[in-house]
Amino acid sequence: MRRRIKPIVVYLFFFLVIGGLIFSDHQHHRQVVSQAEKTEKTTQTSETEKNKVVEERIVSMTLEEKVGQLFWARVPSSHQLEDLQSYHFGGYLLFGRDFQEQTLEDMKALTDRYQAASKIPLLIGSDEEGGTVTRISSILETPFQSPLELYQKGGMEAIRSDTRQKAELLKSVGINAGLFPVADIASNPSAFIYDRTIGQDAQTTASYVGQVVTELQKNKVGSTLKHFPGYGDNGDSHTAIIQDNRSLYELRQADFLPFQAGIDAGADSVLVSHNILTKIDTVPSSISPKINEILRKELNFKGVIMTDDLDMAGLADFVNQDEAAFQVILAGNDLILGSSYQTQIPYLLKKVSSGELTEERIDESVRRILSWKYDLGILGTSQ
Repeated sequence: MRRRIKPIVVYLFFFLVIGGLIFSDHQHHRQVVSQAEKTEKTTQTSETEKNKVVEERIVSMTLEEKVGQLFWARVPSSHQLEDLQSYHFGGYLLFGRDFQEQTLEDMKALTDRYQAASKIPLLIGSDEEGGTVTRISSILETPFQSPLELYQKGGMEAIRSDTRQKAELLKSVGINAGLFPVADIASNPSAFIYDRTIGQDAQTTASYVGQVVTELQKNKVGSTLKHFPGYGDNGDSHTAIIQDNRSLYELRQADFLPFQAGIDAGADSVLVSHNILTKIDTVPSSISPKINEILRKELNFKGVIMTDDLDMAGLADFVNQDEAAFQVILAGNDLILGSSYQTQIPYLLKKVSSGELTEERIDESVRRILSWKYDLGILGTSQ
């Protein structure tokens, strides 16, 4: 004779099972929430420490040191160490000539000397895009390939692997910023910028930019998105003033997407071109408050904004070098790239004395520059 299971036993069994599942799910939820809270707390603590370090440094700096931080200077052909100490640069940029007849060991010793000579740790950068723009290739057996070539041969995995190799190499010689990726889109293979792009549409370029930024972050090498607001199929601003007649709507539909992807991935800096966007402003983008506002407010970029090289004809033929430096800062940018610092720095100091440029405005940029240095692990800790 079969025994019948009493209904109350069945109900009790299901109650225990369901209760156990609910309890288990609740415990898992608590663990997830707890981990998220710990992560948020760690992030807040890190930000608090960074802000403390940066503010302590700013308070201790002279006006001359602050203005010097706004300059990422080409390494001069002579008096490199003396100029570091006299002008208090934010950083040094290495070009092809700086690598000629040097070994990797030589370059590491050189960047170490630069850092030792500078009171404030330096951004040391070099354009290492690959392909037609690479600086360190003169001392490598095999130069870095362009993103376009890499993507055609091996897709995004080849891009990621290449980025890791670049980051490791740059760090090994004391270079903490690579001035890439190129976030431009060009549809015409004969366009000036095409060979430096990945050669794909906006969505693929956006994916490329985001992944490069992520890999650089992992290796604590500074990233720079360039050339905002996007070169398109326009001419070369190294040699002429370039006028771009595209509308803001057109830029939003395509050219802004890779920059937004890089910003969302945590890009450290954005380099602004000298191209004149005629539908937006009448001046080169590098001295345009309107372009700066788009980058800050529409794309929500909070990091360092730098100019393309001020010696390029796209700006130099539009305004003289000293006034250009002043207009760059007035527009809201942070870092000035170029080699005319010997007259530009005194010019900015005069603008402060005359009241045309405030120390508070300079502090805004210095704060962003020092925050970048902290993120790269070169600024140090609070006292």
